[in-house]
Amino acid sequence: MIRRAGEHALLVETGSLEVSHRLDALLRADRPPGVVEIVPGPATVLVTAPGADAVRLRERLARLLEAAAGAGAGVGTRPATVTLPVVYDGADLGEVAELSGLSRDEVVERHTARELTVGWLGFAPGFAYLTGLDPALHVARLDSPRTSVPAGSVAIAGPYSAVYPSASPGGWRLLGRSGTAVWDVAADPPALLTPGTRVRFQAVREP
Repeated sequence: MIRRAGEHALLVETGSLEVSHRLDALLRADRPPGVVEIVPGPATVLVTAPGADAVRLRERLARLLEAAAGAGAGVGTRPATVTLPVVYDGADLGEVAELSGLSRDEVVERHTARELTVGWLGFAPGFAYLTGLDPALHVARLDSPRTSVPAGSVAIAGPYSAVYPSASPGGWRLLGRSGTAVWDVAADPPALLTPGTRVRFQAVREP
């Protein structure tokens, strides 16, 4: 389904994260006239196009959605893989170990063993929700969020992992920290971790 979203946007309901990623890739490969912003979500893609012909855009989106959901399953190339070095000395590492019934080393091993995927961006510019976290590490957020979490903090909450792009309040459990900048306004694109990107964490010692 394709719905109006405010005065200048259309919301495409894709039904799944995979289809959202495929539709996002198709739109970016051949951006329709007037489209200024494409925002994929867990089961939607928001397309903002001020001044565009809404009828033609809706028709174009319907065709692309059909391709993304069907034959489009093979659309595009394999997403890039980003490896992020992490010093695992986070304030919540010990508590995550207790909650999960694992040792601290086992928490690190499980967090680095899987290749995660950027599902979508939200909460703050460059904040990527990473899907595919080991189920053993699915722990709840903190009962009381911190007023400030340092940029580069690597954290988990529920079924997701993330790297804080900038200092901000946050209630995710901190496993460690990475020196890799995941948000740079001078870069193109400014977000290092874009939807569909695959991410691997690599345990390193303090430099």
